[in-house]
Amino acid sequence: MTTAKAATARFAHPSAALNSGRDAGEQRFVKSAMARPLLSREDEADLARRWRDDRDEAALHALTEAHMRLVIAVAAKFKRYGLPFSDLIQEGNIGLMKAADRFEPERDVRFSTYVTWWIRSCIQDYVLRNWSIVRTGTTSAQKSLFFNLRRMRARIGDLDGASISPDNREQIARDLRVRERDVETMAMRLGASDRSLNAPVGDGEDSQWQDFLVDDSVAPEIEVMDRTDSERRSLWLGQAIDDLSPREQFIIRERRLTEDGSTLETLGQTLGISKERVRQIESAALSKLRSNLCAAVGDPYEAGLIPNA
Repeated sequence: MTTAKAATARFAHPSAALNSGRDAGEQRFVKSAMARPLLSREDEADLARRWRDDRDEAALHALTEAHMRLVIAVAAKFKRYGLPFSDLIQEGNIGLMKAADRFEPERDVRFSTYVTWWIRSCIQDYVLRNWSIVRTGTTSAQKSLFFNLRRMRARIGDLDGASISPDNREQIARDLRVRERDVETMAMRLGASDRSLNAPVGDGEDSQWQDFLVDDSVAPEIEVMDRTDSERRSLWLGQAIDDLSPREQFIIRERRLTEDGSTLETLGQTLGISKERVRQIESAALSKLRSNLCAAVGDPYEAGLIPNA
């Protein structure tokens, strides 16, 4: 009876059965891989040649299966990043296959030495791509910082939270040959986890984190309306200005349509007339503009087509 209840409790939930089966499968795989006999240098070279020269799949299987234990050993070092161990092993197997395809036995290097780099490279790339929804470490320096920062902080005894003391930050940056700013940024990234915007704010609450995000930008419909109105006003004003004489157009543009606006005295010196004459021409030109715009759109001052004096 007790055994039946235990079995019922263990498999009452589908995810429990799935996780149990997955863990058992991992254990069987690891046990099988660790039981494989090691290869001698001569056997490694012979199997590698048979695969490279004759595409002998049996030789490839023998070569890779003998080094599965190495994949497991390397993958175990990356378990602390919170990714499924089985996925780490799968990525390591990809590196193992790549190494088998590129290995050159004539170089007198053990396959186990050569394959370790490929296994670690594939697993590291997988961790960087999947540790967070935000890509972390795109340069070689950032990758080195990502995988070595925890170790460096542990060595100097600075593991209290995401913040690093200035002295320790300087030491880590010097040892890893990166900028102090990069050390601080990476420490903050490693000290925080991804959070879904759809996650509830608290237990028993309906509010989600996305409900508290504020968008300060202009609403799209208002932006389109403002742009359309601005283009229409510019068209009307341009048509009205075209009816002025060249001198009137010059004075209106310099006085009213520039950011600073030229003075009457400056325009008088440019045109060779008095500043009072410039004022008179400007006044007459504004009257013409108002008359033309009133006929087209109504009061131009209310429409914002002519700035108030």
